[in-house]
Amino acid sequence: MSKTIQYFFAPHSPWAYLGHERLRKLGARYAAMVEPKPVDLGAVFSETGGLPLAKRPPARQAYRLQELKRWSDFTGLPLNLHPKFFPVDPVPAALLLVAAREEKGADQALELAGAVMRAVWAEEQNIADAATLARLADDSGFDGVTLVAASREPSARQTLEGFTKEALDAGVFGSPWYVVDGQGFWGQDRLDFVERQLQV
Repeated sequence: MSKTIQYFFAPHSPWAYLGHERLRKLGARYAAMVEPKPVDLGAVFSETGGLPLAKRPPARQAYRLQELKRWSDFTGLPLNLHPKFFPVDPVPAALLLVAAREEKGADQALELAGAVMRAVWAEEQNIADAATLARLADDSGFDGVTLVAASREPSARQTLEGFTKEALDAGVFGSPWYVVDGQGFWGQDRLDFVERQLQV
């Protein structure tokens, strides 16, 4: 019986970016459904005691940069440690991904999510900009202008809020977060454990 991986993430998360394609490959390898659920990470942090990057102690900020460099080297994924458009408001991109999932389903939404994350961390693009989001959507097989318009509908906001509440109810406090068989796994460095759970 195939399993489902609930994938809670924020589209501006470098850790989600580093694990995104590996997660998709795991899903394909084990015939597991990867269910993308973008969340409002600011709301998650406010409920769970997380701090935005700028408010973290210098030692934590410095170690984050070391780990990002290590994982970029390890995965072979390009990653700018100081991207031009970061920090960035992730909500427009999260709403776009909600609309993408509604329009074309999980797989196409995952494709677009990967493009959005690459845009931030490898391509120096502003994912808070509507024209940028429309272009990324076009490149991922959507009608970008139409999808941006759909992302501004109240229903998209309600779905994003629903995913965020679902994440909080599941104990999520960071991005990315994977849930398999009711078990939560925080961070792309836990994908080996996700794989083990898929084998059970």
